[in-house]
Amino acid sequence: MSGRDPFCQSRRFGRGAALTLVFASVLAAGAATGSFPDAGSAGSAARPAGSADTVGHHEDVARAAAEAMAAGKSPMEAAERAVSRSGDRWGAVYSQGEYQEFEEALDGQYTGVGLWARRERDGRIEVTKVAAGSPASSAGITKGDRLRSVDGEKVDGRPVTEVVSLLRGDATDAAAGTEVTLGLERGTRTWSRTLRRATLSTDSVTVQKAVAGVTVITVAAFTKGVGDDVQAAVRQAPAGAGIILDLRGNSGGLVTEAVTAASAFLDGGLVATYDVDGAQRALHADPGGDTTRPLVALVDGGTMSAAELLTGALKDRGRAVVVGSRTFGKGSVQMPSRLPDGSVAELTVGHYRTPSGRGVDGTGITPDVEADGAALERARTVLSGLGDTT
Repeated sequence: MSGRDPFCQSRRFGRGAALTLVFASVLAAGAATGSFPDAGSAGSAARPAGSADTVGHHEDVARAAAEAMAAGKSPMEAAERAVSRSGDRWGAVYSQGEYQEFEEALDGQYTGVGLWARRERDGRIEVTKVAAGSPASSAGITKGDRLRSVDGEKVDGRPVTEVVSLLRGDATDAAAGTEVTLGLERGTRTWSRTLRRATLSTDSVTVQKAVAGVTVITVAAFTKGVGDDVQAAVRQAPAGAGIILDLRGNSGGLVTEAVTAASAFLDGGLVATYDVDGAQRALHADPGGDTTRPLVALVDGGTMSAAELLTGALKDRGRAVVVGSRTFGKGSVQMPSRLPDGSVAELTVGHYRTPSGRGVDGTGITPDVEADGAALERARTVLSGLGDTT
């Protein structure tokens, strides 16, 4: 999954950290949130962790929803207004349907048409990948095509996450089988196609087998099972092969999966600390990881949340050289709660820190070696200087 737009979108389209993390950097291909054990999800927030009013924040939203329901009004809309008033930048309220899609995305499934895309500097939305066997593939859409409109709405200049919402039909909780009409362009040709959304599976981990002594493990999102997949890829890499862990465009994922992935490269020890309403907690890697292979973590501005947590652990523990550009900077903890009408509010309750105690929220992680256009090639060069990768 690729994409370069941070989640600077309206609440109507984004609805907070978790949903935007589900939809980040990809058109109609859900990723995941950054869920902490017993703590909800990792996103970013504008206010301090463990602030004294976080409990009141939850109570205010719940009270607003209950009062609206008693008055015969929409609890969800009332909760959204309360979240907006609270100043919780990444607070979110989901309908039952949205939250169900969100949970499906965590299982590695999503409803959509199977397009990955990014916004170019000129504002155009360009297709970067098409899932095999997807509705988009069957319609003949290919990498490099330009997406011009969705159901008649022009998409040039819009954040990728807004385009995702249009493709998925978020405003109507569109299900698999519903239609969406895309306006497309390829060179001088323009055309439109009507596709039916489908339930698809994500391919969150891909492995490029050793080329010149290097294995590239690309992690698109930390959905369920991804941590085990990363460990398997490391075990199967040829002896002595260096590894590039490509986290570019990784919008986040289950933090437990990120910790499992960290365990592939660390022999136990601290991965991150976090707080929930002021209570400090810690995440640790399992012992027995491969600590000898040369390792480069490749990141960019689309590397977020759980992916930043993993990057920070590998960097602070001296396990990897980080190559690329500054990561997004989304490092807060959300806690979900069910509202009277079945909708769900996710509100910020804390932040996480890297093993050295550095906060990520709002600042991101600065790579050890800056690289933009030829980042993968630069990563290979750096890796070649870390030890024997043949």
